[in-house]
Amino acid sequence: MSIHTFEPVRYYSALGTYDPVMTITSGDTVITTTLDAGGRDALLAKRHVGVNPMTGPFYIAGAEPGDTLRVRLDRITPNRRYGWTGTQLAPNVIDPEDNLALSPLPDWGERDGDWDVDVDAGTATLVEPATSLGRFAIPIRPMIGCFGVAPPGDQAISTATSSTHGGNMDYKGFVEGVNAFFPVAVPGALFFIGDGHAAQGCGEVVGTGIEISMDVQFTVTLLKGKKIGWPRMENDTHIVALGNARPLDQALQHATSELARWLQADYELDVMGSHILMGQCIEYEIGNVFDPAYTVAAKMSKSLLAVLGKV
Repeated sequence: MSIHTFEPVRYYSALGTYDPVMTITSGDTVITTTLDAGGRDALLAKRHVGVNPMTGPFYIAGAEPGDTLRVRLDRITPNRRYGWTGTQLAPNVIDPEDNLALSPLPDWGERDGDWDVDVDAGTATLVEPATSLGRFAIPIRPMIGCFGVAPPGDQAISTATSSTHGGNMDYKGFVEGVNAFFPVAVPGALFFIGDGHAAQGCGEVVGTGIEISMDVQFTVTLLKGKKIGWPRMENDTHIVALGNARPLDQALQHATSELARWLQADYELDVMGSHILMGQCIEYEIGNVFDPAYTVAAKMSKSLLAVLGKV
């Protein structure tokens, strides 16, 4: 197990089979940085043109299709004070008649909400525009909006969207300390990471979180021969399956089916038992309802699984 420090010089606005920036092995840790969603770095210098620039890809030695890559998000820290957001609800999340009062959305990366992000204080404070909120402050909860592995079939899929490989899920549960799981579809997996948010509500309903550049650290573990269908996540309290699709009901179907398969394969529940448990105890969260594919998170409490003797 090794610790690698990587300084990116090139970024991608798609997840695909690009030349890897580094080869690492299972158990290795990487310390690196990410740009904000508009391509700006810690000094606000424009480093990339394109949505959600990714750091990577990192080639994981020995990873093959049919394996699973576990990624622990060890550290996610904003590395500047300035964050930016959208300031109006996306047209697709409100009633059509309410859209008539809205202005056209500005260009991507030029949204008009400015925030002061104070990592030491643990807060983000609205600076502009002036509204009835005043200098509204919220706790920061740094997260990763877009990350994952190369998709199957030699595809390069835009970081504006998501699918089985991960991508732009914008699920606020992807915070420091959690484990994310991705199905390996190409040799080496080819792991990408970017699109940090200082905070974000469910759904990313203004089209952004508080977009900001990040210092990140992650550790990879290769789970040989373990096959999953969709991204997964595990934290101290829940196991979580992610479905990415549009319409929203299809994303929910993917997430629900993946959680059922997880309960049956890893927690020794039969089909009927898993369905009965989910029928009364499943929890859902909305990851993203702004981008081309929506994200739904299906969750099961570990405390319930412990009561069943399954943890």
